[in-house]
Amino acid sequence: MNVALKRQMKSAARLYAVQALFQMEASDQTMDAVREQFVEHRFGATYEGDQYAQGNIAHFETVIYEAVNQQALIDQMTDRALAKKWPIDRIDPTIRAIFRAAGAELVKQNTPPKVAISEYVDVTKAFFPEGREANFVNAVLDHMAREANPDAFAE
Repeated sequence: MNVALKRQMKSAARLYAVQALFQMEASDQTMDAVREQFVEHRFGATYEGDQYAQGNIAHFETVIYEAVNQQALIDQMTDRALAKKWPIDRIDPTIRAIFRAAGAELVKQNTPPKVAISEYVDVTKAFFPEGREANFVNAVLDHMAREANPDAFAE
């Protein structure tokens, strides 16, 4: 498998992870139920002539697992990066899912912080193509990344 395809599959896994985290919060479904729905019915599936991207299942599973199991830590990091008047529970649920998925990579994986930030800013643009949300997400994730891995930013 070539490098570009591997990257594309990881990017798709990140998008799916954000959708899955959103779905878990919105529907109170378990992580296992949502994981199964995505793996069985979205990854590479065709609906009404549209082909869903094939995602990296292992990366998807790791992101959602770490986002759920590290949620308290990730939410605390996010809160510290947000303005005092805007705690995480007041943030749009899609953006909250983005912060949790990205936080999982920043806290528990070996994804370079700048790559994680760039990838999740791109995910944000997919959900909010017209808005300023991408700049907001970029700023918050930069703050979170510097807290989680300050050595990655040392010159």
